[in-house]
Amino acid sequence: MKNKGFTLIELMIVVAIIAIIAAIAIPNLLRSRLQSNEAAAIGNLKTIVGAQTAFAAANRGYADTWVELREPAAGPSFLDLEIAANDDTLQGYDYNLAGAEADANGLFQNFTCTANPNNDGVTGIRYFFVDASGIIRFATGAAADADSTPI
Repeated sequence: MKNKGFTLIELMIVVAIIAIIAAIAIPNLLRSRLQSNEAAAIGNLKTIVGAQTAFAAANRGYADTWVELREPAAGPSFLDLEIAANDDTLQGYDYNLAGAEADANGLFQNFTCTANPNNDGVTGIRYFFVDASGIIRFATGAAADADSTPI
């Protein structure tokens, strides 16, 4: 009687081939996710600059909290990103917003916003910074600042 089916050796060869394919594919998938997180962070910073510019035009100064951008005292929201609703975290990056250079009336004439990967090397490699100039800057391995390399 002839047995039908696969031998143990044949099954082991198939498993080995699948493991080799996975070993090649998984790092590429992780790298793609990291790059998409970084691209999203850059896009989010551009959105934040636009929201801050609109806020400054309406209020003669920049916002220093997410709540001011999302829920202004009057009028529609300047920022529809989910940053404030997600504990300042979005798409693998932690965002920090601060007002800077307050004038005599307490209105901020500048702002800074940083986007740092919440798991360095996994969710992102580059750290980002932007201020009222609108120039997005980056650094690797440490937080970016006004002296970092522009994108």
